[in-house]
Amino acid sequence: MRGSKTTLLALFAALALFAAACGGGDQLESGGDEGGGGSSEGGSEGGELTAGTEALDGAQITVGSKDFDEQQVLGYISVTALEAAGASVDDQINLGGTDANRQALLSGQIQHYWEYTGTGWINHLGETDPIPDREEQYTAVRDRDLEENDLVWLAPAPFNNTYGLAFRSEAAEDLGNPETLSDLGPLIENEPEKASVCVETEFESREDGLPGMEETYGYEFPGDGVTGLDTGVIYSAIDKGDPCNFGEIFTTDGRINALDLTVLEDDEAFFPLYNASPVFTRDIYEQYGEALEACFDPIAEALTQEEMTELNKRVSSDGERPQAVAESFLNDNDLLGGCESG
Repeated sequence: MRGSKTTLLALFAALALFAAACGGGDQLESGGDEGGGGSSEGGSEGGELTAGTEALDGAQITVGSKDFDEQQVLGYISVTALEAAGASVDDQINLGGTDANRQALLSGQIQHYWEYTGTGWINHLGETDPIPDREEQYTAVRDRDLEENDLVWLAPAPFNNTYGLAFRSEAAEDLGNPETLSDLGPLIENEPEKASVCVETEFESREDGLPGMEETYGYEFPGDGVTGLDTGVIYSAIDKGDPCNFGEIFTTDGRINALDLTVLEDDEAFFPLYNASPVFTRDIYEQYGEALEACFDPIAEALTQEEMTELNKRVSSDGERPQAVAESFLNDNDLLGGCESG
């Protein structure tokens, strides 16, 4: 069933203030396992987090998502999986942006949505330096968010929806066959007229955007070769090679495959990692934790970079509905078995 998003959104600001006034949860020590492939259990000085053993059949869980294609696919993956397990799901997919979903989760208005480790670390927990190792980044976010906010991050998916630079594949030979961001250094030095790049205005000025990337890799794009464009226009500009040969992209965007773009490897690991994890409130985990892990761990594991990019392409380029894409992904890969047994 679908509740009133308007009503929820109207409550978020007041509820966020209430949550802040109430402070964080128990003081927890570090979790007992390492990395994204394990369970989500963590220790606590005030009480250990324990996965609940109740079956999901009959559970009532409200599921949110952000308002872009990838998040809607992930949201409907959760709705379909939980309903297959017998849960009654309140569908709040496409609830709004990051802040709306976060506040809804903190206030208990929703009990679950998929969040990215980089977003959790930088946006929600206020850190400024990302952790370059995927498993260490996940573990740090998992433990801090449990300790401070009573939120439980299940095992993350392998795909990483971070920033990147891409170019049209047919231009590879003319551009010197670059494979990594480091490979742009010789091109900028020897053929600066070909070193043109399209970026969002914000990316052009952020330290975790173009300036920081240039500093890390030890080069600088020619001033007249940098063009500021809206995100939606950058992909078609790259595809045309006009006005730029390279452009800022998000690494799981479906238009990468649809337009046959080549993404340059971030070989110095400059950009933060954005692996998506199913995040639940602590009370839901402590009631249904074992069933949630049995259901969601195999699903997350199947969401590779190639898989998520293809799912996004089916929505953004082929025009399929996010719900239909989510359902076919789960059924085609036989991923509902762990949910139905829960």
